[in-house]
Amino acid sequence: MSEYICPRCKKPIYDDEALLCLYCGESLGCSKGVLSSARSPQFRILVALIALAVVCAFLLIILR
Repeated sequence: MSEYICPRCKKPIYDDEALLCLYCGESLGCSKGVLSSARSPQFRILVALIALAVVCAFLLIILR
């Protein structure tokens, strides 16, 4: 069980799934989601382009 410290009120948050501080409502800055660990915008664009290429290839195969 990890502990997060609220950047605003400095109180500890012990809930692993909490995205907001329980006391003041400030964002804890925790990244959640598939692409949230990828900080670089170039990496996100690359992943989106690869996904788009896969979808287009699938549609071309289906429509032929």
